[in-house]
Amino acid sequence: MLFASIPGLEETKQRLITAIKNNHLAHALLFHGPEGSANLGMALALATYVNCENRGEEDACGECGSCQKMAKLIHPDVGFTFPVPGNLISEGDDGNKKKVDILSPWRTFALNQPYGNIQDWNYHSAFENKQLNISKAAAKQIIKTLSLKSFEGGYKIMLIWAPEYMHVTAANAILKILEEPAEKTLFLMVTSHPEKLLTTILSRTQKILVRAFRDEEIKAHLTNSGIASSEAAAQIAPLADGSMREAYLLADQVADENTSKFRNWMRNCFSVDINEILSQSDIYAASDKEAQKALLLTGLNVLRESLLKRSQLDDLMRTPPSDQDFIENFSLKAMTENKILAIYQLLNDAHYHLERNASPKILMTDLSFSIAKVLRNKNL
Repeated sequence: MLFASIPGLEETKQRLITAIKNNHLAHALLFHGPEGSANLGMALALATYVNCENRGEEDACGECGSCQKMAKLIHPDVGFTFPVPGNLISEGDDGNKKKVDILSPWRTFALNQPYGNIQDWNYHSAFENKQLNISKAAAKQIIKTLSLKSFEGGYKIMLIWAPEYMHVTAANAILKILEEPAEKTLFLMVTSHPEKLLTTILSRTQKILVRAFRDEEIKAHLTNSGIASSEAAAQIAPLADGSMREAYLLADQVADENTSKFRNWMRNCFSVDINEILSQSDIYAASDKEAQKALLLTGLNVLRESLLKRSQLDDLMRTPPSDQDFIENFSLKAMTENKILAIYQLLNDAHYHLERNASPKILMTDLSFSIAKVLRNKNL
């Protein structure tokens, strides 16, 4: 991966490149940012850059032998450690047990889903929700790998993804090599949960904050890469809330239709049209989970925009022009501030329960009647 393949984040890229040029790059870096950020992509781009045979001022060349190997994540001097189930032994056709190849699925995952989280990795690798961890055996393999000389004379790099899953014994096992590695050795740790790491690990790393994406960066990336139309990208960006992972998922749900779906839903709730509410709950339950979440996120965004409109803070609004009339009528004619806040809480709670596998049909039906009570309450 190259720095150029990561949308925006120019300040972080420049900080890393400047550190390399000035020979100030720490030997142990912790790339941390919220889920859906470019923390993994930034670590991979750095690994590509430091071993590039023809580095440019702002990026690796992308054409030399080292860059070509990094493009496939098969560079012999770059190792990867990541959470896996405790037992990776399978039985072959001959009845003999053999070790499962887990590096190939990881390469595919890192290249195709660089913004993915641990649940995505679990699903991608078909672990069937087994408990994942980085074991002491994996830590011993890290030490063994880094004790070898560089194959190509550049940096020896060990990238540890999701180090918060490292067992305490594993973390303690790598402390010495983490603090005093061999010359031209780089540890790149990538996490969205730095607060879960042991203090002994945190104290031995230099922190690189990879911020969430800005709306403009998400819109430009979705449009330029052909993932979504400019109109859809404009609506997806605020819903994604800085997460490229969420943006990709929303792009699959035809997000530009969700505002009209939310508008019709609110009308049914206000009129307490029971048949329509129950029918809508059936349709909602039949859609996939990401589509279900997308509708709730759209509702949360509409309510946020409504509060800004009522407060006359139009400059902070992120609604595309096509939806501004609806937001204005909804916020100023149909709602009060108390109603907006009450429904926002209901939607937020529903999203929480949906993430934890609540029944979509029961959730949607109960949520609709709860919203109806708020909308028809003259005292709010």
